[in-house]
Amino acid sequence: MIRVVIDTNVFVSSFFGGNPRQIVDLWKEGRITWCLSRPIVDEYLDVLARLGLQKDEDLRELLTVFAQSANTLFTASPPDLNIVSKDPDDDKFIACAVALQGDVIVSGDRHLTSIENYMAIPIVDPRTFLALFEAGRL
Repeated sequence: MIRVVIDTNVFVSSFFGGNPRQIVDLWKEGRITWCLSRPIVDEYLDVLARLGLQKDEDLRELLTVFAQSANTLFTASPPDLNIVSKDPDDDKFIACAVALQGDVIVSGDRHLTSIENYMAIPIVDPRTFLALFEAGRL
């Protein structure tokens, strides 16, 4: 199964539909494996809290969904990388992909997508990911 690292902007956008929602739906359907690390989950939770999802039970429910899914991988020890010079905070997505032997990173962030790939791991926007996935090229 394809191992996918999903940038925070794609994850949050999935709540509003479109291509990001289709990607999360692929995970829910068991067609992709979502790769996560503690720094990524922390960022997801921070952004969701800023957007109003602040109840402890809501956040616990989200963490439970990730933890109980057979289609989720976690890395406890992502490598310390310095790849995204214009936005070093984005390094966590590449580090997660490297640690979990990810197949692709999906992001709407131009700092990440401009890298195009790292260690043969493509970094693509949601539309490109869906096109590659449906064409069987991932």
